[in-house]
Amino acid sequence: MIQVLTPDEMTVAHKLAPMTFESTAELLDASALSLTDYGWKLQPEAQKTLMMGLSIQHTGCNVLVLGTPGSGRAGLTVAAMRAAAEQVIDTTLTDLVALYDFSQQSCANYIKLPVGLGAQLRTVMEGFIKSLIAEMPHWVDSSGQVNLSQAEVWCEARVDAMRSQLSSAKLSPFFNVIKPEMLGFLQAWQQVGGEGEGVEGLINESFLSRFRVNLLVDQRANLTQGHKQPIVEENDPGFAALFGMFDSAAGESAQLPEFLRLRAGSVHQADGGMLLLHLRDLMQDESNGTALLEKLYRLMRNREVQIEDWANHAQQGAGGNRHGSLPVHVKIVMIASREDYYDCLEAQPDFFEFFPIKVEFEDRVTASLDNYAWMAGYIARKCQQQEMTHFSAQAVNVLLQFMHRLEEDQGRFSTRFSHLDQLMHECVSVAASALLVTDDHVRQALSARLLRQQFFETQIRDSIIDNELLIQVHGSVVGQVNGLTHIELGDASFGSPIRITARCYPGRSGVINIDREVNMSGPNHDKGIYILQNWLSASFWALAPLSLSASLVFEQEYNGVEGDSASCAELFALLSALTDLPIKQGIAVTGALNQFGEVMPIGGVNEKIEGYFRVCQALGLNGEQGVIIPKRNQRHLVLDDSVVQAVNNGMFRIIAIDHVLEGIAHLTDIEAGVQSVDGTYQGDSLMARAQTVLASYRHTLERNQARMAYIQQQADASKPF
Repeated sequence: MIQVLTPDEMTVAHKLAPMTFESTAELLDASALSLTDYGWKLQPEAQKTLMMGLSIQHTGCNVLVLGTPGSGRAGLTVAAMRAAAEQVIDTTLTDLVALYDFSQQSCANYIKLPVGLGAQLRTVMEGFIKSLIAEMPHWVDSSGQVNLSQAEVWCEARVDAMRSQLSSAKLSPFFNVIKPEMLGFLQAWQQVGGEGEGVEGLINESFLSRFRVNLLVDQRANLTQGHKQPIVEENDPGFAALFGMFDSAAGESAQLPEFLRLRAGSVHQADGGMLLLHLRDLMQDESNGTALLEKLYRLMRNREVQIEDWANHAQQGAGGNRHGSLPVHVKIVMIASREDYYDCLEAQPDFFEFFPIKVEFEDRVTASLDNYAWMAGYIARKCQQQEMTHFSAQAVNVLLQFMHRLEEDQGRFSTRFSHLDQLMHECVSVAASALLVTDDHVRQALSARLLRQQFFETQIRDSIIDNELLIQVHGSVVGQVNGLTHIELGDASFGSPIRITARCYPGRSGVINIDREVNMSGPNHDKGIYILQNWLSASFWALAPLSLSASLVFEQEYNGVEGDSASCAELFALLSALTDLPIKQGIAVTGALNQFGEVMPIGGVNEKIEGYFRVCQALGLNGEQGVIIPKRNQRHLVLDDSVVQAVNNGMFRIIAIDHVLEGIAHLTDIEAGVQSVDGTYQGDSLMARAQTVLASYRHTLERNQARMAYIQQQADASKPF
């Protein structure tokens, strides 16, 4: 049975309980919750899973965070990572230095040191080099001979002083090699050409650089801030940014030994802690996307990283790295949309084996009083954080309606905070110097946004008004109905009517979709046509096979047709043409048909209704216009106030149906009819009329076939033997 919806059934305004505050500023005093706390209130399961995943210290237990962009997934995840780091008992912060590997010439020796010791070592060794430069001339006599004993005594004293100053067992091998290396250099200098070079030859930067320290990771800042674990968010990942690099061998850098040209990446910075990455950033790297994922996969599998010269990586080949691997312990937190996740899962299925913890951020939440309160608190804290004008209770309700509209659901609202934040800024701009943002300000901001996005819709509507695009919203016509399309162009999303026509005549071709015949329809639309044709055959099985040829077309559609949301409208046009019953042109139709004649829900229902309403408004509302929608779409209605007001004034109607026969009965004002056990329809119902026409088509075909057979027989008889 059809249902003509009331104004309250097409919006959520009446469901929003009056807020108990005058201004969101009052909520700041009533609650100590932060912006992050309010965000987690709307994502309790995600918070629980995420905190559990972050607390697991087992190697390889990385975390995958799935959610829609704008849902607060990144900000809340970072907050959770910081909270988890605070719960760590012992600090995992370490400095990382690269020293000259005297056992393998020009190679690096990586050493992890307690926080602060790396910078101390670098300072101490710079002091040692300066002192060495100052002392070496005193060890050489006038004949160019080096006093090795004096040098050895001096070196032993300095090394002992450095040992006592930097007491670390990890540095002992480095300190042990300083004296023999220095003495060996002095002996070599003396033997090779000390007399010819003079004292100045002792000051050899290539040799002295061996004692310098490359401080790759310095965690003193984290220690000062009280952090127990490093937390790194890499927003521009590439090979160099993630895994480190060599400085270009040009200019001054070309004079440095290779170990001093090493630079750490985010992986090194996050060693002992957590690294936050966005899957989209990795996948969308046009030149290195697949290689980046493979390199990251190897990092998770092997738990070690190599710094490579990425500029010459191709020439180096597999054995190009001479500086060895560094073991790292990093928990990777990967943020991804569900689309990117499944795309990557299909391309590299084993990549996510190292992400056993999967966190699902909800795109929408139930419209409960508690959730409304959390959202109001979020708005209050956002106003405080951004130093914006606060909102009235009525304004908050309109913002909540907007969040319902984003989700197209009266029972749930969206958690895409980025959309809410943007609208809040627009509202504050509209309010200008007002002390409080009111509901009128929010509506003005929404109206202004709609006007900014209406360029293409206005072009189409102007074509209808100018009678270039043929749309009729008054009167009744046989075989013609207004369907509704949903058009998305960037940030513009709107609905527009389109004329669907049908013609029927005796034949055996069945239903011909002209758009499909010229390759202008997509598979989903073709599926709807096949369902329509089979429903028609099943509804008149007593006459099977049907003696029918029919054509359907979207008039003045030149960009192609896709989707099955017009299948009900196409069936109505076909039944009208078959029975010669006119259809009310003021009522547009949207809805998908299944094989049992049930009307299935469709997408973009709000935009479709509002787009058609604006066309009717431009051509003249007379109280006879409206839209037929699937009853299952009723909960998705969050219509604009202008449509609700027109319905309240009796100038527009929204009609919900469960079955296609309910729709055609309303459009023609003729009872649809009930099928009897023998498959026939009785009385003067619409389906009975269709049955009569189909029977007449059969008789016409049979007569024509008999006549043609007779003519052929006469022609054959007149032929000479």
